[in-house]
Amino acid sequence: MHKLGISVYPEHSTPEKDHEYMKLAARYGFSRIFTCLLSVNKPKEEIIAEFSDFVKKAHDLGFVVAADTNPHVFKHLGATARDLSVFAHMGLDIIRLDGNFGELEDRLITRNPQGIKIEFNASSDVSIDHLIRHGADHAFLRGSVTSRPERYTGLSRQVFDRFNRKWKGLGLHTAAFISSNNKDTYGPWPVYNGLCTMEADRGLPIDLQVRHLLATEAIDDILIGNAYATEEELKAMSQVDMTKTTVVLDPVDGLCDTEWKVLKEYHHAGRTDASEFMIRSSMPRLDCREASIPWRDCGQKTFHRGDVVVVNDNLGHYRGEVEVILKDIPNDGERNLAGRIPEEEFVILDRMEENPDHFWDFLIR
Repeated sequence: MHKLGISVYPEHSTPEKDHEYMKLAARYGFSRIFTCLLSVNKPKEEIIAEFSDFVKKAHDLGFVVAADTNPHVFKHLGATARDLSVFAHMGLDIIRLDGNFGELEDRLITRNPQGIKIEFNASSDVSIDHLIRHGADHAFLRGSVTSRPERYTGLSRQVFDRFNRKWKGLGLHTAAFISSNNKDTYGPWPVYNGLCTMEADRGLPIDLQVRHLLATEAIDDILIGNAYATEEELKAMSQVDMTKTTVVLDPVDGLCDTEWKVLKEYHHAGRTDASEFMIRSSMPRLDCREASIPWRDCGQKTFHRGDVVVVNDNLGHYRGEVEVILKDIPNDGERNLAGRIPEEEFVILDRMEENPDHFWDFLIR
């Protein structure tokens, strides 16, 4: 089951503001919090006291809390790969390792008696499969892909896919970050251009960022990397259907009842024998044998990428088939233009093209 999460950075705010933000997110069903110990420059005793209070408040609201750490943080707090008791005292559920301790310690840390889950950096080439083969506890291993505050440094789609194929192929729980588009947000460092995993997501509406990560089919938990998101953004995320890929469709005027039905009442899936020109959702045509879909002039001679068409009466055997155009094809009168996928939604369409036989639904607006 997918979980939604927020990020909270106590060293840059106040306990009162953080608590109000956590309460707001909890009301919208968020259940994970990410925080960072890398950027905290305080004495050990102050860190333990402040974060213990912060984590307790988060737990009281039903959140699971993960904190970013590295060997320097371990040394400062008196922890080692063999002794995580200080993190247990703070109440942390997950510690993320931004940096490794060496093969032996990386295996041992997953077998800590406190039961703290260990989240490795899934944006690195750490030999996680090797660690598992040699004794790391699979049940306590997780992966989270890094977030990037600097514009143009987020992961490319290809790099994201390469790393996450490995982690999901091992059956490991994964997390990734998206960005709030609210003004004056921040992360652990003084950079203010959002805090997302993939550069393609930076600046997109936040619900589209969520739907994009869902469409990759590689991420379990989706976390807002910067603070604070607006209530409107939290609400928009909470309303995303987390069970499937969804893509926005702007319908054209004049659709007949049968066209509306095939667009709205089916969980679409393309054919495995995919064409380079379109994704074909063929199942609706089985219910259209006795129906009629008259030809309708849409005023364009060519269908373009992102156009969604429905086969009409002029090709009766395929009547009702829903097709998402990938490459230009001529309008030969056998298909009606039903609507268009907006260009910003092409990040979803790209994923649909990669996995044409996977399920998707239209979000008709």
